[in-house]
Amino acid sequence: MKHLLITGFDPFGGDTVNPSWEAVSRLPDTVGDYRLTKIQIPTVFAVAADTVLTAAAQDSPDVILCVGQAGGRDAVTPERIAINMASAKKPDNAGNQPVEMPILPGAPDGMFSTVPVCAMAEAITAAGLPGKISNTAGTFVCNDTLFRLLRHYAGTPVRVGFVHVPWLPEQATEGAPSMPLDDIIAALTAAIEVLR
Repeated sequence: MKHLLITGFDPFGGDTVNPSWEAVSRLPDTVGDYRLTKIQIPTVFAVAADTVLTAAAQDSPDVILCVGQAGGRDAVTPERIAINMASAKKPDNAGNQPVEMPILPGAPDGMFSTVPVCAMAEAITAAGLPGKISNTAGTFVCNDTLFRLLRHYAGTPVRVGFVHVPWLPEQATEGAPSMPLDDIIAALTAAIEVLR
């Protein structure tokens, strides 16, 4: 059986819950061809990626899939690309607030996910849930984490991806899109099932 390291973030920005971790923590221990290791990572620039790398060094995963919150989105969205740019409208959980700074000076401007984002989005939709590819992981900690992991594992067999999920209903202000937790879990399960 293959090994998937899957992560969710802790709450940030004044929220008391983060749907990424709420969903990841409730996934079954095996999905499709994969045994899952689930960890929560801090919403802190660089530290999040370092936390993933420490866990990966112990567990030797075949695939690393990070999951993050994207408030305002109305679908579960596998990310196609990470950019070499950190720029935060608000501080992370350690008070860091970079503005238009390269994540890794001298690294490429962007790096593509190495998981099958098209198949993942299609699997989510086929499960009757809203899913689509995203072409921007933003410039906050989610993008920072994806970029650092893609750079670290470039040229290796380890595949790396990122999936953003919407707010939970209790987080969304009136009229803002959200998704029930059970639907987020089902969408992530469908996406994992098409990993090969």
